[in-house]
Amino acid sequence: MNLSVIQNRTKGQVIVVGAGIAGLAVAVRLAHEGYAVTVLEQHNGPGGKIRVVPSQAGPIDAGPTVLTLRPVFEELFKSIGESIDKHLSLVRQKILARHWWPDGSTLDLFDDYETSQEAIYDFAGLKGFKEFQNFFQKTKLLFETFDLPMMQTSEPSQWDMAKLLMQQPSLARYIAPLHTMASKLAQYFSDPRLAQLFGRYATYVGGSPYLSPALLCLIWQAEAKGVWCVKGGMHQLAQTLMSLAKERQAKFEFKTKVKRILVNDGKANGVLLDNGEQRMADIVVFNGDPRALAIGTLGPELQDIAKESLQDARSLSARVWSFDSIANGPDLIHHNVFFASNPKSEFDDIKAGRMPKDPTIYVCAQDRGLNADYPERERFEIILNAAPVCEAHPIKEEFETCRTLTMTKLERFGLTFTPQPNEKALTTPQDFEAMFPASDGSLYGQSPHGLTAAFRRPTSRTVISGLYLAGGGAHPGAGVPMATLSARHAVEAILKDRISTLSSPQTATLGGMSMASATPQNAQFRSSDS
Repeated sequence: MNLSVIQNRTKGQVIVVGAGIAGLAVAVRLAHEGYAVTVLEQHNGPGGKIRVVPSQAGPIDAGPTVLTLRPVFEELFKSIGESIDKHLSLVRQKILARHWWPDGSTLDLFDDYETSQEAIYDFAGLKGFKEFQNFFQKTKLLFETFDLPMMQTSEPSQWDMAKLLMQQPSLARYIAPLHTMASKLAQYFSDPRLAQLFGRYATYVGGSPYLSPALLCLIWQAEAKGVWCVKGGMHQLAQTLMSLAKERQAKFEFKTKVKRILVNDGKANGVLLDNGEQRMADIVVFNGDPRALAIGTLGPELQDIAKESLQDARSLSARVWSFDSIANGPDLIHHNVFFASNPKSEFDDIKAGRMPKDPTIYVCAQDRGLNADYPERERFEIILNAAPVCEAHPIKEEFETCRTLTMTKLERFGLTFTPQPNEKALTTPQDFEAMFPASDGSLYGQSPHGLTAAFRRPTSRTVISGLYLAGGGAHPGAGVPMATLSARHAVEAILKDRISTLSSPQTATLGGMSMASATPQNAQFRSSDS
């Protein structure tokens, strides 16, 4: 290593707790800035919820299945002097998703507005076509209005939102503060199938359309901007970021559990490992569920952080099948959704802590959508929404019950698998709680229910000097793109805070990092399937 690089490393020691997507994004950015970064991860590899399980057909995605909000990732790679296309092979999906209903009807939505309009005209007639036009324009306006002051801002405030509404009072009609997503979608669409389809986007951030605010109808707009498959699977993103961080001298230690975050005189100064070893640092970044801090799991000094996570309900969990098999039946694409007969019954069951009797089922055909032939024995990920683990409504997971429910429902649509998945292929809410402690098995952190839910997530800065948060449990929320944005917010906060404590203007240079955020036109809000 040359002398200039060695001098750069004097910027400070950073410990990142957790190698999920946000932890990886923080690590590669700070390592590029010249910090000495060590990432500590309790599991045996990077990615967090970007998981894979092994199979004879190759690694199978067991978490997020596609990349969305591509500008967020382009900005991440650009900030470290790299091009995303140099490191990842991304395939844009012409068809966003193929949807199936019990009455035999199907609908494809596309990555361009005009083609989706035509498809909806064929599906729901002239009335549905005009209703979709209205829905599209209204949600597009909301999306573009709220992206910059919410998602792209590290610390959004309700006062700023109130000023925005005072400047544009017509927005209140589209926000519909007295409506849930479901009730607003019933006004947008006379065809209940379309209302059911667009209500499904509440689950992208772990919510129910019957409890999430109508404002979240805008989530659809993000997916409409484009969906990309990653050749080799989503875990390639995690592996690539780890490799780039290592090139910048970041260190990774797996199977290393942090027992406590050390605090001295109100400042985080390191961590205590499960084996009793202490690791000291100038900065600690926590990439885990903030609820773990609030309940004191990582030390009583941290319990004032993320108090809201103790008061707010947890978001949805899931039952996830990951397996390889031969599929027979309908023509699948990468994204497929098989809808329930009665959408409300599914969320009523989840609210009560029960396994839904009639669930909507998402099927990812991982080997399709890559502009290449796919094998006869393919890799599949099947996701069913589920309640988080909680004492009030304990769920006794029964593998055979879940498999029978899943396979019987898909058989009604003509879809069968040979062989059917075994018990090892199923991940339950209890499994997620075990993998991600203090999460209650929730995959998205705090619930998005309620109009002010977005303001109740903790931001990157904490009340403890030197301790920062990143990940799906922090602002701006869950999903791979949002967690990646949270990492950007954390890094920007760290750099600004460090600059403010330095007396020499020469050390205040931000190096090669691009601090310019994506504009509202090229960075959209969505928590992806996750």
